[in-house]
Amino acid sequence: MALVNMILLLLTFAFVHHQVTITEARLDVGVCYGMIGDNLPSPAAVVQLYQRYNIGKMRLFDPNAAALAALRGSGIEVTLGTLNQDLPSIASSVDAAKTWFDTYVQPFMSDVKITYLSAGNEVVPGDLAQYVLPAMQNLQSVVAGYGYSGLQITTVVATSVLGTSYPPSISTFSDAARADMVGIIRFLSSSGSPLMINVYPYFAYASDPVNVRLDYAQFTAIGTVVQDGSLSYPNLLEAVVDAFYWAMEKEGVTDVDLVVSESGWPSAGNGDFTTPALAQTYNQNLVKRFRANSGTPKHPDRSLGGFIFAMFNENQKPAGIEQNFGLFNPTGTPVYNVF
Repeated sequence: MALVNMILLLLTFAFVHHQVTITEARLDVGVCYGMIGDNLPSPAAVVQLYQRYNIGKMRLFDPNAAALAALRGSGIEVTLGTLNQDLPSIASSVDAAKTWFDTYVQPFMSDVKITYLSAGNEVVPGDLAQYVLPAMQNLQSVVAGYGYSGLQITTVVATSVLGTSYPPSISTFSDAARADMVGIIRFLSSSGSPLMINVYPYFAYASDPVNVRLDYAQFTAIGTVVQDGSLSYPNLLEAVVDAFYWAMEKEGVTDVDLVVSESGWPSAGNGDFTTPALAQTYNQNLVKRFRANSGTPKHPDRSLGGFIFAMFNENQKPAGIEQNFGLFNPTGTPVYNVF
C-alpha cells in the first residue's frame, strides 16, 4: 500500500479531507481477492461466496490460474493485475507482452469476464515506474490484435503519486512521479481507459486524529467539512478523488475517469482506531457511496465506483492492521455485516 508515502500525503490533507472518485459504467461493488494466507478457502469456494453475497466484481492482484479457472462462467467482472516483477519483460516488446498474455490471460478470455488489465500495482514512483507505460502500450497492442474491445488496459497507483495536494484544487503530481504519470494519463486519455487509485482515509485518521475528523473519514459527517472555493466536501474520499482530477487537469488531461481500486478499514490491529464497528461503518458507507451512481464535487457528472479491500483477513501478511482488512474470516463467515 506504499504505507509511509500514503500517510505523509494524506496528512497534508488533514484539514481538507479527501475523497476518491471512480468513473466507470459498471456500478456494482467489487471486492479485492487477496491470497496471502495459508488458511483461505479454495478459489471455487471463494467464487461461491462472491455469488452468495451478490458481489459483482473481483480484483485479482495477479493472474492466478486456479482463481481464473474457478471464475469460468460466473459472470463476475474481473480486474486482473500483472505481477510488478513481470513489468520489465512485458515492457520490452509487443512479442513479450503477447507471450505473457497468451500464457496467463488468453486461456480464460472465452468464459471469464475480464474487463480491466492492470499493468502493475503502486509502482509509481519507484524503480519499476519506467516500465508501466511501455507495458501498457504493448498490452494494448496485444488486446487490439485479438479484437478484445471490452478489455481495457490501466494501472493502479497510490496517493503517493501526488505532491501538492491541499486543498484538492491545488493538487499536483509529485516531482518523483510526474514524468511517468503524465505519460500514463495521456495513454489512458487516448485509449479511453480509467486510472485506478488506491485510497485509504483510515491512514489519515489514524495518523492524525486531532485534525482528521472521524466522521469526515467515515462518510458520517453532516454537511460540509471542507470548503475548497466553490466546492464543498462532506467526506475525505471525495476530496482525494478530486485531488487526482485536479492533478491530471494541470497536465492538460481532463477526460480520464477514476476507479477506486482499493479502499477499506481494518477491524483490528491498532487499538480503538480499528474496531469491527468502525470497519463496518466505513465499508457499509463505502458500499452506499459506490451504489449511489453519483459523482464528486468537481465532477458530479462522473459516477463513483470501485473495490473494497479485502475479501479475507490474510494471516501471512505483516502482523497488525495488514492482517485485518478482510470482510470475511477464512472460514467464510463475515467479520461484520456489510452486504
